Amino acid sequence: MNTHDPRVLIIEDELEMRRFLRASLLAHGYAPIESSTGGQGIAYASSEAVDLVLLDMGLPDIDGAEVTRLLHDWTDAPVIVLSARSDEETKIRAFDAGASDYLTKPFAVGELLARMRAARRHIARPADDQAASVFTTGVLRVDFSAGLVFVRDREVRLTPTEYKLLQLLVENAGRVMTHQQLLKGVWGARCISRAQYLHVYMGRLRAKIEGDADPDQAKLLVTVPGVGYRLRASEAGAEAAQV
Repeated sequence: MNTHDPRVLIIEDELEMRRFLRASLLAHGYAPIESSTGGQGIAYASSEAVDLVLLDMGLPDIDGAEVTRLLHDWTDAPVIVLSARSDEETKIRAFDAGASDYLTKPFAVGELLARMRAARRHIARPADDQAASVFTTGVLRVDFSAGLVFVRDREVRLTPTEYKLLQLLVENAGRVMTHQQLLKGVWGARCISRAQYLHVYMGRLRAKIEGDADPDQAKLLVTVPGVGYRLRASEAGAEAAQV
């Protein structure tokens, strides 16, 4: 471990899981910092710079969703929730609180590392203003400075609502966006219960970007059943544009 290794704050009350995470992170070039309670983790995040947080939802002192909200008062570091619970309600609470991703225990080290890379790509921002206005992932390219969308280098015409929905997904590329977050971001807080709006426009957006592919086989606009949607960022490191 050296001073340039990304610092990962582990907030986990189970000693064996902390040991497993510590060993895995050290072996792959990360600098782990351990905390056994939510309060201790928040205190650390408020006083030290961290690059990413791994958070257990079932902490002894503070609910994991509340810890996520409190962490965002002190750090912009992405939060990946690690939990033995796989029910949709718990996942939605975590994402609504600001979690970047959710991984159900038990999990493979390779999957955890891939999720961590994706979360860190999401917060990266290119320094050049011109580059920052363009987002590319797979066959999709969005030029925000010109307001144009291309699929396989051919322009695709979107309605203003479709464009706004795509923009919100791009700004959060790699992250799961809940139905409520998308509805509020595109149509406003008064429409967070109008799920049919989102289903219709996601269908239209997917048809224009991915053609007639089965939604379950979508490569870019991924459905997270019962939770929301995620725009998959390319492994090469697509950057969300600053708009």
